[in-house]
Amino acid sequence: MKKRDTCAILDAMDLARERRPLPPPRGVLQRTRPDGLLVSRRVAPSEALAPFVHHFWAVAWDLRTPFTAEGLLHPTACLTVELGGQQEVAGVRTGRTEMIRQGAGRVFGITFRPAAFQHLLRAPMSSLTDRTVRVARVLGKDGELWARALSRAPEFEESLSIAEAFLATRLQPLSRDAESTRDITERMMRDPSLLRSSDVATVLDVDIRSLQRRFRHYVGVGPKWVIRRYRLHEAAEQLKAATPPPLADLAASLGYADQAHFARDFKRVVGRTPGSFAASS
Repeated sequence: MKKRDTCAILDAMDLARERRPLPPPRGVLQRTRPDGLLVSRRVAPSEALAPFVHHFWAVAWDLRTPFTAEGLLHPTACLTVELGGQQEVAGVRTGRTEMIRQGAGRVFGITFRPAAFQHLLRAPMSSLTDRTVRVARVLGKDGELWARALSRAPEFEESLSIAEAFLATRLQPLSRDAESTRDITERMMRDPSLLRSSDVATVLDVDIRSLQRRFRHYVGVGPKWVIRRYRLHEAAEQLKAATPPPLADLAASLGYADQAHFARDFKRVVGRTPGSFAASS
């Protein structure tokens, strides 16, 4: 390893120790109680990688019986490296996901910000929607060797350092369109005034067709899908509360025309009615 690469890793390890862990993610629908050890970590990226990476994460487990978690993932790409297992890049997952852990293992992951992975993919993000590909297919032989190094790192801090040192040499400034698409996608999560694709088009000062093409290229799904996914994230969070709101009020606050429309949308994606979900949370 070159001296400058070693210095970059040591610097990143020092930064990793200073970072605060992130709060639990939104979009978790249900999870079983782990029968054994299951530890997870999530931390923010360094300032240099913040325009591209949302967070780094790791899960380690040693279980007597399988652990299962269901969720609705965010509209982002994710790179995962499993100890002794797959080294993959996944695009946006449009359906409900189920994650199963059993036995003992460890996985390290990088969740990118919306639209920030496209220039590494060098193809429309829609080509990766609901698909996974090997890291080597996207990042070449160097990427494959990097992923192997990540899988061998014994500690989270070392994995983090290796990940950041590699990405820092390959991530270039985003184009103006990519940057604005990233920012508006994240704004759609927290801005209740963006209820329709036309609202998003107005903010970006583009027509609907241009907006749809931009989202398919940089995000992998259309703006309408993103709005619906974030609506369901908010619905799940409120339904898991100790005192869930009345369904009619929740539907109205999320921009649905009526409670029935909301209930159909929720059940189609989550697999349960809002009432059943609230009762089991």
